[in-house]
Amino acid sequence: MKKHILHTSVEFLKGIGSSRAKLLAEAFGVRTFKDFLELYPSKYIDRTQYYKINELVDDGSDVQIIGKIQGVSTVGQGRGKRLVAKFSDGNGTMELVWFQGINFIQKSLTKGKEFIVYGKPARFGSKWQITHPQMDENKKENQKQRAGLQAIYSSTDKLKRSGFSSRKHSDSIYALLEQIHPYLVENLPPYLIREMELMSRKSALFHIHHPKSIKHYQEAKRRLIFEEFYFQQLAFLLKNKATKEKNRSFVFGEVGTHFKTFFNEVLPFDLTGAQKRVLKEIHGDVKSGKQMNRMVQGDVGSGKTIVALMAMLMAIDNKHQASLMAPTEILAQQHFESISEMMKDSPICVEILTGSTKTKKRREIDAGLRDGSIHIIVGTHALLEDKVVFQNLGIAIIDEQHRFGVAQRAKMWTKNVKPPHILIMTATPIPRTLALSSYGDLDLSVIDELPPGRKPIVTKHFFDAKRLQVINFMRAEIEKGRQIYIVYPLIEESETLDLSNLQKGFEAIIRDFPAPTYNVSIVHGKMKPAEKDAQMKEFSEGKTHIMVATTVIEVGVNVPNASVMIIESAERFGLSQLHQLRGRVGRGGEQSYCILMTKFKLSKDSKFRMETMVRTNDGFEISEADLQLRGPGDVMGTRQSGMMEFKIASLVNNRDELMLAREKAIETLKKDPKMNLAIHKGTRDFLVSAYKKLIGWSHIS
Repeated sequence: MKKHILHTSVEFLKGIGSSRAKLLAEAFGVRTFKDFLELYPSKYIDRTQYYKINELVDDGSDVQIIGKIQGVSTVGQGRGKRLVAKFSDGNGTMELVWFQGINFIQKSLTKGKEFIVYGKPARFGSKWQITHPQMDENKKENQKQRAGLQAIYSSTDKLKRSGFSSRKHSDSIYALLEQIHPYLVENLPPYLIREMELMSRKSALFHIHHPKSIKHYQEAKRRLIFEEFYFQQLAFLLKNKATKEKNRSFVFGEVGTHFKTFFNEVLPFDLTGAQKRVLKEIHGDVKSGKQMNRMVQGDVGSGKTIVALMAMLMAIDNKHQASLMAPTEILAQQHFESISEMMKDSPICVEILTGSTKTKKRREIDAGLRDGSIHIIVGTHALLEDKVVFQNLGIAIIDEQHRFGVAQRAKMWTKNVKPPHILIMTATPIPRTLALSSYGDLDLSVIDELPPGRKPIVTKHFFDAKRLQVINFMRAEIEKGRQIYIVYPLIEESETLDLSNLQKGFEAIIRDFPAPTYNVSIVHGKMKPAEKDAQMKEFSEGKTHIMVATTVIEVGVNVPNASVMIIESAERFGLSQLHQLRGRVGRGGEQSYCILMTKFKLSKDSKFRMETMVRTNDGFEISEADLQLRGPGDVMGTRQSGMMEFKIASLVNNRDELMLAREKAIETLKKDPKMNLAIHKGTRDFLVSAYKKLIGWSHIS
């Protein structure tokens, strides 16, 4: 098949060549005409207005003037040498000055020649000067090309040294647009363009690089942002649909004895409306005959484990086994203990499998999974091993899924003849826009209510100077019978960071809270597992009053009696981590507190984080603030499969546009589920070209 012109190597474009092509690939990943076209300007200079020399004001603004060269001379010697041109627009005169490239520039400055000059004027005595102005000969083609807003492109020192300035970049884009103009076909359905009053694709691509006015630029940007989001959401929706059609799974048609007994007799509290809604969504999936691929988001303490257990009971009632995989032994152990406690009066067998499971126990578990006598297995990565074979795995639940690789998660699919239903859980609230853009091919459920009776955690920010006040508060809480966490960001002294560290902090705490009146435990990641478990056990059993720790306690510790979380050097933690740490308290019926200790001098971002934590307990609001601060890549950590780096759209700034694009993508697929109508040919062709790896098109006839 003939290669489309947009896939031509950028080295063949006027003004680039092989050496600059290598530099563009190295700096921006630009290899083809298409890549170059989608390397959009980083900012714009307003070239719509012309000024008169006798009207100039020294306010630091750039100006544009049309005038003629009246004379050229060189002044000074050696390094002080400069080129000076006398320039007049008929209303006044000024000097244009160059300190570099003198010989080259002087050749073009013919007396009497008319130029469009652009730059920042400055007053020197009675004279106006512009140093190193942009110069265009006042010809019709230059007027046409430079009219409107002038694009400025990101560059590198290497590109600049090669002579590829922002001006040269703009010229090459102009040449490219003229060359490919006949090949730029429309990719949005005509009814969408009319309905949303969008600019055509050709016009949008021209005006994003060479906008005639601010209005043209805004309309071009609106069109291209919508287009990026719309095609991504179409691709995700089609992938979800294809996965469901391809992967038939087990039908859990019956809500049986185990589920009903647990719901009616064991549950110690009523489910929240959000938990009931999510369970209904899960039940709709597992009774459909299509494989469930659902993500459940829920804030710390929202009751995801109960939902997971009830989903597992649906599988067990339909003669299937269930697994729950967690990223750490601590978290797996917590899930195991919690589920075992709730299942203690039932005939359901619950086991745990981790890397530290003893050989003899391991053999028993392997046998129990094979013969079906184990109904629920909780574990870590150990569940992924080939020797772990189930009799009939019906549902695989993955907790804190972002800590597992894509290939690891997919391995659970191979644990039965048909792929089991997959339920992904995360206690890290993900902003709606990021969830749609990273996991748009999954069905999303949100548990957005906390169980009744939970008191909101009171969060306070104190500077180090208020430490005595905090210590007195700690004593008062311990006297009430409460326990306290103190979390430090480092284990040992750092020579480069001025931080409170764990060892010094521990020594200070045992001075302020001496034995035998107080008992203090210490936990960190460098301890042996047995030591760590022993210290945590003492704290969870109420034998120690204070636990001094690193972020090893971010997940996996559940002590309802702990009512105070003190975070030292809180400015060194991200918003998401601060929120996760705060979630370790507030698990009992008593009022709980989170105290953020920082130094007095804070960066703007650190102040914003502290203010956000004090203002709200809402994990989703915090995740939005985190997205605003750090951007999508850092919030997600390692980028997930399917997450797209947008060329012009922003998940931070264009949330409404993403929601609208998803809505329109859903409407398109309702009109034409297989994208076969003639009206969607351009849309389908673009999708096949841009997203064929993500979607897989074999399901479309």
